[in-house]
Formats: sequence, structure tokens, C-alpha cells
Amino acid sequence: MHFVWAQAIGKGDAMKALMLGKLVMVVVAAVVLAAQTLAQQVGTPVAAPKRVIVVSLEDCKLALVEDGQVKKIYPVAVGKPASPSPEGTFTIARRVANPIYRHNGKVVMPGPHNPVGTRWMGLSIPGYGIHGTNEPNSIGKPASHGCVRMAKADLEEFYELVAVGDTVKLVGQRNEETAKLFGTGQAPAATQPVLLAKAEPPVAPATATVEMAGTTTNQAATHAAIYVAALR
Repeated sequence: MHFVWAQAIGKGDAMKALMLGKLVMVVVAAVVLAAQTLAQQVGTPVAAPKRVIVVSLEDCKLALVEDGQVKKIYPVAVGKPASPSPEGTFTIARRVANPIYRHNGKVVMPGPHNPVGTRWMGLSIPGYGIHGTNEPNSIGKPASHGCVRMAKADLEEFYELVAVGDTVKLVGQRNEETAKLFGTGQAPAATQPVLLAKAEPPVAPATATVEMAGTTTNQAATHAAIYVAALR
């Protein structure tokens, strides 16, 4: 009698051990599968969005196009007739938050009186960039020394939406692309002359100064240096 009871207990333990073993195998298999799935997800690079920034020099407008879709349109100021903006396709070469402005011995720290505002996005054509202004009434007009100016709120929003390497197209004459982006409105009263950009070597490695190039001797004298205080 005692033998039969012990035998029954032994068979019950064996069944429990077998079921536990199967359960452990199922759990281990699930963990391995989850780990493999996670590894595949981590190992698969996510394609960065393709951004193109289109500036119509005639319309004084800037469009941010991401993966073929218009994400934002902003009014901007562009080069005036005496110091026109270059025309061509470039890239954003550097981004600087709160730049320090220096010109002819005058230094302007970050703040409301800084001529380039709170953000600087230097282009791959040396001396030109997209930045802010301490003359907000110039927005929407051909009024700059060749750079693209933006209003403060627009500038700071735009700065967070773009990255180094993004394409920037400065279009001097209204064409099918700009008409589609901005409509076919009338050009500003003071038309934007076209300055064809010459092929330029890549921007030199970042130093303490970014020179804003002019197109003539007189214009060069009016341009300034932006001192980058280790803020990118």
C-alpha cells in the first residue's frame, strides 16, 4: 500500500516536472524571439527626411519642403539691389545659436540689438546665411546685404526644423517651382537682381569667425564678422 502511494506520487511529480520544463522552453523561446526582433529594429537605420529649403528672391518667401511636402512657408528679407543675394543651390554648413556680432571694432552680444538676431545658419557659399534681424520691418522686402533674414519667431522655429547638410535653393527668377510653392503674385517694387553664384570650395572648418562676403569693395566694407561663442 505504501509502495503504491509512493509510486503514484512519483508519477505526479514527473508530470509536473515535464510540464514545467515545457513551460520554461516556451518562455525562453519567447524571450529569444523578442530579443531578435528588438535587435532587428535597432539595427535597421531610419531614413532621415529629405529637406529642401527654397527661397524665392522675387517673392521674398522661403519654403521648407520635407520629403516632397511643403511643411512651412515664411516671409523673408533678401538682398537689396545694391547687394543682391546669390542665386544657386547650396547647403546649410553650420548652425549657431545666439551668435556674437562684430564689425569695425564694434561688438554686439546676443540680444535684441544684434543685427543677425538669435540664430545663424551659414550656407556653403562663404559669407552668406539665413539669420534674424534687429530690423523686423525689413521682412518681406529686398533689404539685406545678401543674406536671408527672418522674423524672430519664424527664425527660431525654422532653426529647430533644419540641420547641417540640408539643401538650400536661392531662386532669382520666378519659375514653375516657385510659382507652385508661392503662387504667381507680383514681384516686389524693387526687383531682386540675379547674382549667379560661382563655384566655391567647401566652407573652411569652423573657426571663431564667420566672414560675411560682399560682392564689391564697398559692399565688403559694410559686411561684418559673426563671432561664434562655442554655440552651434
